[in-house]
Amino acid sequence: MSPAAKSTAAKSTAAETTAAENIGSTKNAPARPPAPAGTAEAAAGLGTVSIVGMGPGDPSLLTLRAAAELERADTVIVSRAGCPAEILAHCRPDVEIIDSAEGDPVRLAARAAREGRRVVRLMRGDPGLACGLAAEGGALAEAGVPFEVVPGVSAVTGVPGYAGIPLTDAGHREVRIVDASEGGVDWERFAAPDATLVITGAEGAVAEVCKGLVAAGRPDSTPAAITGLGTTTEQETVVSTLQKLASAAKGMEAPALIIVGDVVGWRDRLSWFETKALFGWRVLVPRTKEQAASLSERLREHGAVPDEVPTISVEPPRTPQQMERAVKGLVTGRFAWVVFTSTNAVKAVREKFVDYGLDARAFAGLKVAAVGEQTAAALVEFGVQPDLTPSGEHSGEGLAREWPPYDEDLDPINRVLLPRADIATDVLIAGLTDLGWECEDVTAYRTVRAAPPPAPIREAIKGGGFDAVLFTSSSTVKNLIGIAGKPHNVTVIAVIGPQTAKTAQEYGLRVDVMAEKPSVSALAEALAEYGAKRRAAQIEAGDPLRKPSQMRRGARRRR
Repeated sequence: MSPAAKSTAAKSTAAETTAAENIGSTKNAPARPPAPAGTAEAAAGLGTVSIVGMGPGDPSLLTLRAAAELERADTVIVSRAGCPAEILAHCRPDVEIIDSAEGDPVRLAARAAREGRRVVRLMRGDPGLACGLAAEGGALAEAGVPFEVVPGVSAVTGVPGYAGIPLTDAGHREVRIVDASEGGVDWERFAAPDATLVITGAEGAVAEVCKGLVAAGRPDSTPAAITGLGTTTEQETVVSTLQKLASAAKGMEAPALIIVGDVVGWRDRLSWFETKALFGWRVLVPRTKEQAASLSERLREHGAVPDEVPTISVEPPRTPQQMERAVKGLVTGRFAWVVFTSTNAVKAVREKFVDYGLDARAFAGLKVAAVGEQTAAALVEFGVQPDLTPSGEHSGEGLAREWPPYDEDLDPINRVLLPRADIATDVLIAGLTDLGWECEDVTAYRTVRAAPPPAPIREAIKGGGFDAVLFTSSSTVKNLIGIAGKPHNVTVIAVIGPQTAKTAQEYGLRVDVMAEKPSVSALAEALAEYGAKRRAAQIEAGDPLRKPSQMRRGARRRR
């Protein structure tokens, strides 16, 4: 009988049925795992289980293979409490997400696979290192459920890398990994002075670990470090010795990892993550996720945690006929120029184009101007390359200063279309009119004050839970205060330009940072420069490194 036939026959036996019913007893998984189920099970209509490592904490450490598995998954089984939302964002909207706390994850995975579903079992770090691959994979194999393994970045290597501690160097080539989560470690096995030790699962037993190593022969002066919440923006590293690490690490949050050995000495030179200018700063960005995308990305590059809170809601104009006539005028050659002053204006025109079955080719023969880098980027994404953007101040006034005067010999048409918000100012129109152009101002969209954010956000704004807030216009100042209240006085206030600064001051806010030029990228860089100077001043004064939010009464202080 062929192996496939034997497998098929075996599945019908009572023993196999019993094993399937009892699947999930990971405590009794065999020490030597059986081979994964083969093609016979797959041919019988079974789905598959992918045991996927999601990395130690930073969502950007998810591998390309892991992201692809999530995109294909019908069911995902994961501990919700330990999984960043950014990782689950790779899943399809219709995916079934099951919290592993709801039952035995092996039983849950097997049931879904037997229904023909593609299952992803997400595990923190790497499944095969200080994780559950042996137990869960063994149980799946025993029950005949097809599975595969997608390795991930392990905390054993990822966390030291983010802490700026290499596990090997020219004088230290041996690395030994110790799982201390169950206790009872024979520390004499790890007493070799030249070996680097990476100890997991010892958050609550740091003193016992250090005493055990010293008793086994490691000098109490041996360098040691502990990193909590590694690779996240809450990461904290304490460097000490075996003698003093336990007292220095009090209050360290789990999960934490201990590194013992001379390689710890590299941290002073190689620490790159926790030394970022805005490391761990919680920054309020009063814009929608779409508008805030590039700004938030810049902030993340500097170590910050952006929190987007929209202060306005964009709605269609009350009289859409005006926009309809304007779009028809674009196609029929009524205008020489069209000016976009915001990404919302680009979106509004683009949506009208879709309604009429038009695309970017309808701009042929037109000249296009854009105010600001974000608006220009939105046009490029649409397929339109702007002919004019202000080189200096990114505003309507800045654009007007660079606009060419109307020349009836060169410009047969003198009309300019401005699809804008209903509350737009007249500075640009006045400037273009003075240059001889006829402006047609069209309401492309309306802006209304957004609904108040959730209560925790409002409390954080007023209570000093945010380290900084970035204001990108006067309206964001007015609207944020209107829907959520005035930011706490410890919060750093950063503004995009003089007019926004003036409005903030009128509302009683202290302006700490102003961008050199009115662009969101310049605003992010200005805040990062402020954060770097603040950090340097704390170090020079010998003060503990504390974020602005930690300056308020009762805030947790970073060691």
